[in-house]
Amino acid sequence: MALNQHHFEINVVWTGNKGSGTSTYRAYGRDHTVAAVGLPVLLGSADRTFHGDRDRWNPEQLLITALTQCHMLSYLHVAVLHGVVITRYEDTATGTLVVNPDGSGQFSEVTLHPRIQVADPATEELALSLHAEAATKCFIARSVNFPVHHEPGLLAITED
Repeated sequence: MALNQHHFEINVVWTGNKGSGTSTYRAYGRDHTVAAVGLPVLLGSADRTFHGDRDRWNPEQLLITALTQCHMLSYLHVAVLHGVVITRYEDTATGTLVVNPDGSGQFSEVTLHPRIQVADPATEELALSLHAEAATKCFIARSVNFPVHHEPGLLAITED
């Protein structure tokens, strides 16, 4: 394995066989488990719109989750490189899935809304500008074929 390559292994197991397999579209459940060595099992399903279980994670949520996690980790790294001390980071990400008449579909966009807090208010402007650099470093965002927008902002300082 080359030093610049990293490989990941995930195990997905369908648990939605209700007894007759996929005999009809409504005869089976969309439930499944997602596992990786050493990690807790993640319970997955389809979105409720697609006959899934709303109490389980769906692939669309997980894609948006991967994008926001990747951006956050890239951003925190970039902040360190620029000497900006981040003390809080939150994001509420949104995404739009377009379903085509033939039943296929794709995301048309995802928007991240990262909100940060800095240790030194004099670095707020620089801190906000670093989201653009972080976006160029995020492995997941660089791998998707739709735009990932960023609408960064500041978190109000609260008394703990």
